[in-house]
Amino acid sequence: MGKFIPSIALFSLLLLASCAVKPVANFTAPTQKIVAPAEITFTNTSLKAETYAWDFGDGGSSTEMSPTHRYTHSGNYTVVLKATKGSKTVTRKQMIQVTAPERCLVEIETEFGTLTAELYNATPKHRDNFIKLAEEGFYNDLLFHRVINGFMIQGGDPNSRNAAPGQALGFGGPTQLIPAEFVDSLAHVKGAICAARTNNPEKKSSGSQFYIVQGSPVTEETLTQIETMKRFHYTPEQRAEYLAVGGTPHLDRDYTVFGRVIKGLDIIDKIAAVETAADRPKKDVKMKILVIK
Repeated sequence: MGKFIPSIALFSLLLLASCAVKPVANFTAPTQKIVAPAEITFTNTSLKAETYAWDFGDGGSSTEMSPTHRYTHSGNYTVVLKATKGSKTVTRKQMIQVTAPERCLVEIETEFGTLTAELYNATPKHRDNFIKLAEEGFYNDLLFHRVINGFMIQGGDPNSRNAAPGQALGFGGPTQLIPAEFVDSLAHVKGAICAARTNNPEKKSSGSQFYIVQGSPVTEETLTQIETMKRFHYTPEQRAEYLAVGGTPHLDRDYTVFGRVIKGLDIIDKIAAVETAADRPKKDVKMKILVIK
């Protein structure tokens, strides 16, 4: 028998299949210094691809063409892009470096949005305690159990996790109290993060409960009255800030201020506006706290 000779048409198809063009995977990332938390948009410059699969190196992924990804921790991350056309996949890898913020930052996630806050180095005992608890997951799924519109929103009671409707809250927390850390430059302006406490002569703070100031408008007369009553003086900068954003100055020097919301002040207002019964929101407002580092 003679040798099998494929037809010209079949030969052409085989040649085309063997010479099919592969996709080209490529992308660019910002070249400037990246500081956590950071949202990075990756620009896809791939060619001849039909689908894309991204791995951002921190557990996140995407199938968008040019996705934006948020990094909440510092580190070196290998970003992997797989560009596919038909049965052919080509991979491109690139390392990016995310550096830690100079300030101590945390994020407080709620159904109303995420608050970004700075914890002050001037109050190290409160800062370190808050970070320790947050990194242990202590605050996750706890409630803002006490909400007073025009005043503050309070949370951090471990008894609020899975608390029954109507259950009285505000009495839980570690037995270890934190010594007061009153700093002249830190005041109860709107957005201030402060330690809750029971009545005790040394004004020691709760081991976990905190409140975020919403406050109300403040006048020059009010500030002068507080200065006279408590025998201290506000700086011109503090006066200007109180007059601009409001707060709860009557709590100054009585409760430790150890941080401040730097992004998301409107979320405080949204939480403060929820319907309450005996100061507890009728619909649970849960939190989750992430340390940015």
